[in-house]
Amino acid sequence: MSSSPQQTPLIVALIQMRMDDDPQRNLQAATERADEAAKRGATLICLPELFRSRYFCQAEDPLNFELAETIPGPSTDALQRVAQAHRVTILAPLFEKRSKGIYHNSVVVIGQTGQLIGVYRKMHIPDDPGFYEKFYFAPGDLGFKVFETAVGRVSPLICWDQWFPEAARIAALRDADILVYPTAIGWLPSDKTAEGPKQRDAWKTIQRAHAIANGVFVLSVNRVGFEQPYSAGPGIEFWGSSFVCDPFGEIINEASMEAEEILFATIDLNRIERTRRSWPFLRDRRIDDYQDLLRRYGDKTWN
Repeated sequence: MSSSPQQTPLIVALIQMRMDDDPQRNLQAATERADEAAKRGATLICLPELFRSRYFCQAEDPLNFELAETIPGPSTDALQRVAQAHRVTILAPLFEKRSKGIYHNSVVVIGQTGQLIGVYRKMHIPDDPGFYEKFYFAPGDLGFKVFETAVGRVSPLICWDQWFPEAARIAALRDADILVYPTAIGWLPSDKTAEGPKQRDAWKTIQRAHAIANGVFVLSVNRVGFEQPYSAGPGIEFWGSSFVCDPFGEIINEASMEAEEILFATIDLNRIERTRRSWPFLRDRRIDDYQDLLRRYGDKTWN
């Protein structure tokens, strides 16, 4: 009886970093850390959501559209050089200018030869105090994507996407090995005082649950530091805590809550097969009786 070829374990690196008010400095810091991660053996490198700037969505300000860039553009140019020089795969989250007046919160997947493999555009767009993303970003129109890379089948999802089991499940059904969640999440001062530890724990728990329910690896990369780009706003304290977990939901490695760091983890994609043999959730799905998942909550036509 033949068996599937075994895959070599790979080293992933999550770049947990602070942002300042100069996009060029942020890009330089990101490329330097990606370069360092590659030299230390990483073959898959992931940056945080909107890494070129402070988290500007804390207020609705039309001037912030000047931060957007095209794909390809200056960020992809710089990171393509790193990818090509070290033969690594890089996930770069950007504020994408698609056309005049149309913008997206996106991730670019850059391959080992420096090629642009593809783009994912954030599908779920939040609109909450301090997170006014609907003002800036059109919802993604490319669907939930899985990209074939030299290190496996990777599905990038972005921040608010991480709370939705549907997104993770669709990626798994499309045969993703790794879900990657670049994010910019933290506490408003009032939130931290009232419910800080519970919010952070829920954030970790939901993503670990996606790993378990779908038998995949999850990589979640956040920023750190306090950002208050608008004097009238309360600011946000980003809680870091970037982590990597396996298909059992076990944390392989986790970053601190305060420090800039490159978080490394070794992952063995062969573990996906072994895990799914024990927990065959995808096998036992009842797709013949899931039609109600397409209904809106509150639909009054339920039988």
